[in-house]
Amino acid sequence: MNCTKCPTSMRAVISLPRHNAAFCKGCFTTFVHEQVARAIKSFKMFTPEDRILVAVSGGKDSLALWHILLTLGYRADALYVNLGIGGYSEESNRKVRHYADTVAAAHGAKLIVHVVEQEAGAGIRELATILHRPTCSTCGTIKRYQFNRAAVEQDYDVMATGHNLDDEAARLLGNVLHWQDEYLDKQSPTLPASVEGFAKKVKPLCRLSEREIAAYAVVNRIDYIVEECPMAKGSKMILYKEVLNRLETESPGTKQRFYWGFLEKQTKPEPATESMAEKDQRTLHPCQSCGQPTTADTCSYCKMMAKAKTATPR
Repeated sequence: MNCTKCPTSMRAVISLPRHNAAFCKGCFTTFVHEQVARAIKSFKMFTPEDRILVAVSGGKDSLALWHILLTLGYRADALYVNLGIGGYSEESNRKVRHYADTVAAAHGAKLIVHVVEQEAGAGIRELATILHRPTCSTCGTIKRYQFNRAAVEQDYDVMATGHNLDDEAARLLGNVLHWQDEYLDKQSPTLPASVEGFAKKVKPLCRLSEREIAAYAVVNRIDYIVEECPMAKGSKMILYKEVLNRLETESPGTKQRFYWGFLEKQTKPEPATESMAEKDQRTLHPCQSCGQPTTADTCSYCKMMAKAKTATPR
């Protein structure tokens, strides 16, 4: 398959069914940068003058985000929280430091490291056991706290995380399934610094899928940890992603329509509440043929029967 964008029709490195497109390496990199730039502008995330703190884990999303922001010319440092998960944390720590030393440093960006065990006296596994809480819940609380704390105490204008379209669609599905209104209200690519002590939080990768970000990392030779966190086994988020992936395979663009549709509804003013009876009384009237309620002059049934009679041989 050839690239559908460049005039030279270079060999495509990735096909994107939801966009009916395929891109070569150069066009794909440009596409990713454009999607991030569009998200930054659309949701008023930050300006070139702002100082940005990127939450990095060693995975593809966070390192790709740091790479993209630096490439686009933003002032972006990063914070890595070492959770003390044995070999997994050792490897992720190595990946982050490698990128910081070989790429980020050339842009004048620095890496901040927080070691959970040094402050809490135990790694994430031990803390979860001591607190009688699920490991993922304990981990999430610690990371949110440390990221926000570093951003506020070191005077960053905004904190950026690597949440992608798959993450946000899966989170939205979980919140809708459980009708968690409080979480739905806060599910936006940009969360303001609403009170003193809270940093502004943004998700610049919200327009890009997990597959697209993985491809970007490979194409741009970003060395990231491929293994999933061993603590994530059994996570509901993984189940929601699997469900959405199945839907995406059958109908490309499902995740995008689901999540972007939700964001669009968030920006629209709430219409005046109208009961079903009031709406029916306003929109329905008798069918000219049979008298049954319909929104058109002739109801669907009468139209169908009339067509059938015309088509039926006598």
